[in-house]
Amino acid sequence: MDKRPHIFLTNDDGIHSPGIWAAAHELSKLGYVTVAAPREQHSGAGRSVPSTSDGKIDEVQLKIGDQEWTCYAVGASPAQIVQYGIFAIMKNKPDLVVSAINYGENPAIDITMSGTVGAALEGASCGIPSLAVSIQLENEDYLGYSDQVDFSAAAVFTRRFAQLLLNKQMPEDVMVLNVNVPSDATADTDWRVTRLSRHPYFKAYLKESTKPGQSLTVDARPDPDPQDLEDPTTDAGTFKKDRLVSVTPLSLDMTSRVNLSDLKNFFGPLD
Repeated sequence: MDKRPHIFLTNDDGIHSPGIWAAAHELSKLGYVTVAAPREQHSGAGRSVPSTSDGKIDEVQLKIGDQEWTCYAVGASPAQIVQYGIFAIMKNKPDLVVSAINYGENPAIDITMSGTVGAALEGASCGIPSLAVSIQLENEDYLGYSDQVDFSAAAVFTRRFAQLLLNKQMPEDVMVLNVNVPSDATADTDWRVTRLSRHPYFKAYLKESTKPGQSLTVDARPDPDPQDLEDPTTDAGTFKKDRLVSVTPLSLDMTSRVNLSDLKNFFGPLD
């Protein structure tokens, strides 16, 4: 019987993203890795489970490192792919869910829009330790597969934090680790435990669409709040200003951290 840990690896950039290949190569040093990812680009999907997904699962052969891997391209969102992985692709529940390595950083309160983080949250909702890893982009080509991106350091950190989650039982409210790696990081770059920046990191704007029949679309570019950058406790301040790897513990419990009885008294009687 194979006693190595079983790791389920996905992303939101698609099955042909070099980021997922780099993560698979490093994670294979820890155990058996099953790779399944969207058939097409799914950035910005959050934790959505669209009814329009066709759910078709196709086997694809990919060369990762010096080996041929049987991977799975799925017509689904990243969160749905975690569901398909658990219930259809893998024979047993995995020991770890990893969503990595994303083209572009995923910090701050914007993470609810991230398909990378969404997949990890879905894994956590199934009771599986989960990890999301993203690398900062300088060229802002978030939807492309730029060959100028070096995933080697991010892949090492993916393996390191995957090993941590496999070896240690996290505190009850730590359900996902969200890791952001600076664009110039090396394997020797230091890391810091952080909180989410409290302002949007990406600022949305309207632009003309290149899609037929669509005149306008909403795009976003990094424009972090200066307060967040100057605060070393934030993820944005850590990776963007201090050039360290940020590691943010996330919880599925989005209840405000307030005393609920005090809040009821604050509301007062309702008419």
